[in-house]
Amino acid sequence: MTVDTMAVGPAANPGGGASSFRDSQSESIFHVGTVDSRPDLWAGYLDGALRAYRHYGVERALDIEHTREGGTTSLFFTAVDAAGDVVAGVRMQGPYLELGEVDSLRPWADRHGGAYLRRVVEERIRLGMVEARGAWVARDHPHRRALAAAVSRCIAHGPLLFGVPYGFCTVASFTLDRHRAAGGVAMAEVPAVAYPDERYRTVPVLWDAQSYRAYATAAQYALLRAEWRELGLQYDEYDPFEVGGRS
Repeated sequence: MTVDTMAVGPAANPGGGASSFRDSQSESIFHVGTVDSRPDLWAGYLDGALRAYRHYGVERALDIEHTREGGTTSLFFTAVDAAGDVVAGVRMQGPYLELGEVDSLRPWADRHGGAYLRRVVEERIRLGMVEARGAWVARDHPHRRALAAAVSRCIAHGPLLFGVPYGFCTVASFTLDRHRAAGGVAMAEVPAVAYPDERYRTVPVLWDAQSYRAYATAAQYALLRAEWRELGLQYDEYDPFEVGGRS
């Protein structure tokens, strides 16, 4: 099988500007920016995340006061619908420099599979890895399912925007299907943990920017490619980290 990859350099971070793409399924615009470049959308992201997580009584997972400062967020995605409301979002941390920065590994400390998980993540940090945190979708939005799928694609976009090969996140097990559809691969060797409480089973998921075509569904892969074009990400059928990419 030919595996299509993205040719992006290590300076692809949108930095002081912002980019966007239109999600044809939810009819919303997804904006990509930094906390400094889009404080208006950052406020919308935080408010929406807090409402969504508070509804289920898991707002502590957001660590909202620490997150609000913006220092841990390299860039973030927000969806704005036709009414002008922020209706979904996810933020990215990294690229990481060392394992100790990955706070989301704590639920696996001293658990079966935890040592393996830390080893895998540490290996990917050496090559370049970003992490998605705080994903949410407005509960009552009529296009909730489409927005959720687009958020999963945003997680796939994250590594490409930074020119690194790997993405990572920890997710509730009931969301695995949509993450898989966007190219994510669940780590079957690592048992799920009860986090943020006993109602949830949380699992680690990896994205490899060099193999999205191998794992994403045809429908989601077509949307990924269309969004790469809108984001100005060059598409080529070679390994970007071997040819003109990350050194």
